[in-house]
Amino acid sequence: GCPAQAAPEAPEFTHSSQAEWLNSKPLRLSQLRGKVVLIEFWAFECVNCRRSQAWLHAIQQRHADKDFVIVSVHTPELPEERSIANVRAAVSEQKITNPVMVDGDYSYWNALKNEYWPAFYLIDKHGRMASTTIGEMHMGAARAAELKQAIEEQLAADAS
Repeated sequence: GCPAQAAPEAPEFTHSSQAEWLNSKPLRLSQLRGKVVLIEFWAFECVNCRRSQAWLHAIQQRHADKDFVIVSVHTPELPEERSIANVRAAVSEQKITNPVMVDGDYSYWNALKNEYWPAFYLIDKHGRMASTTIGEMHMGAARAAELKQAIEEQLAADAS
């Protein structure tokens, strides 16, 4: 049979100034090779995003000791979400501790051709796109269970 088509490489993060990163120094996706990365597009006023926070916190805790990183990409939907001060306040209020990249100019949103809040992009240890999941996440829901399984499969995969 034909070899499987290699998944496309995930685009490099589009923001590199400290002002555009919360909870972390500016990250480069290329520096995260060997780790499984879950990218979450969110906006702090988005109700579906807020409802997904409990699931994200649980996944973060479950894999805290593994090579797993959640990067929340805040792309504004409403005018008040364009303020980094407001994003910082929301990160604190929603107890978000993972790295947050502020994508005020939609450059990373556009790089991934994203169209939804929330949206989740799973990136494998080689920096390639592994899966895309759109919509709210809840413990026990089928969509969340599928993404959780995909994360666990990627964590189990060999990094070499």
